Amino acid sequence: MRTALTVAGSDSIGGAGIQVDIKAMSVVGVHATSVITAVTAQNTQGVDGIFPMPVDFIQVQLESVLKDCDIKAVKTGMLYDAEIVETVADILEDHEVPLIVDPVMISGTGYSLCDDDFVKALKKKLLPNCELVTPNKHEAEVLAGMSIKNEDDVTLACELIGKQGSSVLLKGGHIKGPKVIDYLYLSSEFNKLEYPRLNKAGHGSGCALSAFITANMAKGLDIVNAVMKSRDLIQESIATQYAIGKGDVVVNPMVKMKGESDKFKILDSLDSAAAKIVDVVPDEFVPKAGMNIAYALKDAAGPEEIAAIDKRLVVHNGILRKNGPAKFGAAEQLSYVLLEVMKHDPKDRCIMSLAYRQDIIDIMEEVGMTAVAVEMTKDKIAEATAKAVSIAGKVPDAIVDKGAKKDRLIRIIARDPELMMQKLENIL
Repeated sequence: MRTALTVAGSDSIGGAGIQVDIKAMSVVGVHATSVITAVTAQNTQGVDGIFPMPVDFIQVQLESVLKDCDIKAVKTGMLYDAEIVETVADILEDHEVPLIVDPVMISGTGYSLCDDDFVKALKKKLLPNCELVTPNKHEAEVLAGMSIKNEDDVTLACELIGKQGSSVLLKGGHIKGPKVIDYLYLSSEFNKLEYPRLNKAGHGSGCALSAFITANMAKGLDIVNAVMKSRDLIQESIATQYAIGKGDVVVNPMVKMKGESDKFKILDSLDSAAAKIVDVVPDEFVPKAGMNIAYALKDAAGPEEIAAIDKRLVVHNGILRKNGPAKFGAAEQLSYVLLEVMKHDPKDRCIMSLAYRQDIIDIMEEVGMTAVAVEMTKDKIAEATAKAVSIAGKVPDAIVDKGAKKDRLIRIIARDPELMMQKLENIL
């Protein structure tokens, strides 16, 4: 399972910090590991105390997680003081993993969550190495060293904060206006994200948003897609926030992702198809490394939105069997072929691999199926797929490896697993 890491403080009321990060990452389908930087005594009305963890123990926590787990993305939340910032930055510098910095400075109830040297250390040690920093208006003013009163100020602040290379998501919830406008500064360009203004965001909204982004990046999404998906999630989290005490409401991080029911349908369809495949496909049709079938969500943006059989279907002791369940992100190379196919026909969302056999090609021709042979190399999958479509004048029924290399594949394309099974029956 894809795994992410949150480095943040503990919130005793469970509405922010480590606690909300774990919930938010889980909703996205990512396992959350954690390093606790400070323990707070707080409730919905205020913060009664902060106990920073000893720096040497923060270091032990970080190293313990990083040496064991394949962490795909990291977020930092409350780091409290300069010494903690420097310790975390020094350790993460040795690990090439996307880093999202939520520059937590003040609690939702107005209590300071950092000391005087924190900002200087953050700007010097952590921001130069992060992929994305997610300040609200107040945090952006502190990081940029200026006041923000209008859109020109927002632009300048983002440029100042991101001058060392990081992208910036300046959240617009505290900027007055009929709509909430977030500003994403990426590669010297600005994207404005507009949303209806809801009631005042409850406790934990900033933590939940950065955790959603981190989890989506852990699943392989780029910054723009991770931010847009996460922003939709936090909008729903705020819309469904609830009261647990006498003070501020807390955001609801346990919202369902849009299209979650579609994901279950995708997985169920693949599992059903795989059950049929193991019964009907002869051993000689299975590549030595195993075969697979993949099925994409509508408008899939990357391999993480395409499911396949985890660890393939393989022949063992003369029996074809599944090595694992249907799982999103389980067939990267097939996914890249399918993503290119979907650019030409978005309705073709299913792909299956078989071992190359001339008799399969002959049968396909007999039943009126189109098969196109192209040079398919790992570094030119999209180009080869586009060439096959161009040669056929449409998305072909199959794309075949060209040449005499070992382990040539036939990749059959269909709209869904049910139609794929019909094509397979025609071949068999």
